[in-house]
Amino acid sequence: MDVHDMLLSPTGVDQLRDALISAGYTSSGIAERLGPVATGALAGNDYRAALRATEGGDRLDTLIRLFVCAQTEPEPAVAAALAPLPLADALAGGLVERYGDGLRQAVDLEPYGDTWWVLSDLPAGSRPGPLASDHVLGVGGASTTLVGAAIRRPVRTALDLGTGSGVQALHLSTHAQKVTATDLSPRSLRFAATTARLSGQDWELLAGDLAAPVAGRRFDLVVSNPPFVVGPGTTTHTYRDSGRVGDGVGAELAAAAPGLLTEGGTMQYLANWVHVAGEDWDERVAGWFAGTGLDAWVIQREVADPKAYVDLWLADASEATDPQRVVDWLDWFDAHKVEAIGFGVINLRRSGHDVPVVRVEELRQPVQPPLGDQVAAWFDRQDWLRVRDTDGLLSARYQAADGLRLRQEATMGEEGWAVDRQVLVMPHGLRWSEEVDPLVLALVGGCDGRLPLRDQLALLAAAHEVPTADLAEAAGPIIAHLVERGLIEPLPA
Repeated sequence: MDVHDMLLSPTGVDQLRDALISAGYTSSGIAERLGPVATGALAGNDYRAALRATEGGDRLDTLIRLFVCAQTEPEPAVAAALAPLPLADALAGGLVERYGDGLRQAVDLEPYGDTWWVLSDLPAGSRPGPLASDHVLGVGGASTTLVGAAIRRPVRTALDLGTGSGVQALHLSTHAQKVTATDLSPRSLRFAATTARLSGQDWELLAGDLAAPVAGRRFDLVVSNPPFVVGPGTTTHTYRDSGRVGDGVGAELAAAAPGLLTEGGTMQYLANWVHVAGEDWDERVAGWFAGTGLDAWVIQREVADPKAYVDLWLADASEATDPQRVVDWLDWFDAHKVEAIGFGVINLRRSGHDVPVVRVEELRQPVQPPLGDQVAAWFDRQDWLRVRDTDGLLSARYQAADGLRLRQEATMGEEGWAVDRQVLVMPHGLRWSEEVDPLVLALVGGCDGRLPLRDQLALLAAAHEVPTADLAEAAGPIIAHLVERGLIEPLPA
């Protein structure tokens, strides 16, 4: 991507950065100026307290009123706030526009921490009518989800497929030596290039559809917040619609992953998938990874019914007043027997093993952030398990995870309380809950790190009067499952 394909010239972007820094237009600068009450109210689009706090009229006040509170401000005040960037350049670059007797924002200029700024189109509802077909999103719920889910270990090369305004690429720059980003939309690339330079970053920006611009190249980490919305395959908004029928973009990225990853490389992306009547959704999604040779952990976080799904995405693009769009979309779902649509995160790794691990499961409970740390630990546990057969599992020593809790449900009967159900609960991390029988509970209770599992089983077998060999044979898969869940942790040999 040529540096001239930005909203401003390179000099203009540098001047804008100087203006923002000198005025204190950063996340902490804004929070300090507004105070906690006004800052909290902004989340609900309540600008009253913020406007009262910015009546002083200095440069930071003007920038907050202009780009945070969406106010029209006097031209002299805007010119002073943006200096040394000439106002004529700001107008020509589309940062601000004339409106009434003043100037208003023409793009969203969001401080992202204290050293980054993200430039994007104005959000839905900021202007009358539906969003433009090439609308560029800023920092939103989906991008934040992927930011939290991505593994943040140091890598040499990283790739952001469908970068949009560059949110994921910014985070990749904190732990990757080189960042490459692609997008089909020329407008998105202009915003991403501006975001990069404004935030002091230098990325390789390539034009093209998802992985097409990097064919034949491999990366240590690939992330993507693609246009994942499920539908008949028509494209009205490039940020939302991939042009693939149904959930085809998710399957396409899975198929592309082996050719994109270095040995040991990881790919993580957001996806939607359909729940089809008469089919198990998890088996269907697991089929995306057949033959890829990749470890896969698919986490379903949300499920929506078709009507709610259509309403959500039409409203997202300010199309909610188009009844025919609703009918056409729902008719397509009916024709393909779609009962629901799932949303989640797909985590893939090229581990180089002949028998990859594929898990597709629902994770609806709140997870201790960042999810990326939990994903990395899950892959680490798979590495530990993969090189150990049953004998290796029995030879290891284990300890119960820190903070592991037991919850019991019991019924009062003639002879007192009778325990109906026992559940192990993790209060942190992935916060799994696992129903266990008394024997497994006793096994976990004995995981204090002092004895190898084999010796624990001998004691349990004697106490329960069962053959040790039978107990050992049954314990192998159970231990592997508990380790994978993180409920028990193997200790160093």
